[in-house]
Amino acid sequence: MALLPVALPCFSSLLLLLLVASPASSSNSEGEALHAWRTRLTDPTNVLQSWDPTLVNPCTWFHVTCDSQNRVIRLDLGNSNISGPLASELSRLEHLQYLELYRNNFEGKIPAELGNLKSLISMDLYENRLQGEIPKSFAKLKSLRFLELYRNNFEGKIPAELGNLKSLISMDLYENRLQGEIPKSFAKLKSLRFLRLDNNRLSGAIPRELVLLSNLKVLDVSNNDLCGTIPIDGPFANFPLQSFDNNSRLNGPELQGLASYDFGC
Repeated sequence: MALLPVALPCFSSLLLLLLVASPASSSNSEGEALHAWRTRLTDPTNVLQSWDPTLVNPCTWFHVTCDSQNRVIRLDLGNSNISGPLASELSRLEHLQYLELYRNNFEGKIPAELGNLKSLISMDLYENRLQGEIPKSFAKLKSLRFLELYRNNFEGKIPAELGNLKSLISMDLYENRLQGEIPKSFAKLKSLRFLRLDNNRLSGAIPRELVLLSNLKVLDVSNNDLCGTIPIDGPFANFPLQSFDNNSRLNGPELQGLASYDFGC
């Protein structure tokens, strides 16, 4: 009987440890990551006013959606007049499926760590002031279906690694400052329906491998510096010539057997 008073404090300590290690505490790490990002943002209309790090988790915050296990799966901050950088802390949202940050004033480079968001389905970063290169780490986003990066200031080459995104349905990179050739690896994007690369600084021939994209419904490569000839096979038989406008060195449609596809390059 004398041992009972000693055992009770030990049991209380164990219970406290279990509470500290609870899922609620774990989910609050996502709240801490989001709040750390918030401190570096300018929010003139107080869209992020509800982002209170003292709450158990961020699931009650405006513009944040969680699943049944209180894990953040969606950020909706489109059209919010927010400015500032994207943060590497966003990569701590391990279950994030939708990253909706379009039509703001986000600037700087995309952190390579965002390539760790392996549950991501949609990345909508269009119409911001983002710059630098598109991270090669995006190749790890195996669940990604929508990659919308248009109307920013991205430069450099389009990463060939994006050809590993086998679930991709739509890729819109238009109105940036992208250079180099269209990656041949895009021929592996068998689910791709929309590919818009217009109004960049792309050069080289249109890869003939793209004729294998049987699901491709919309292609726009106008207003670049492409050369060679326009393919006529596969989905290219249905694309209007406007999709290829204002490429001064691009000829076509190709005359098979009379000129090589890269004629004029």
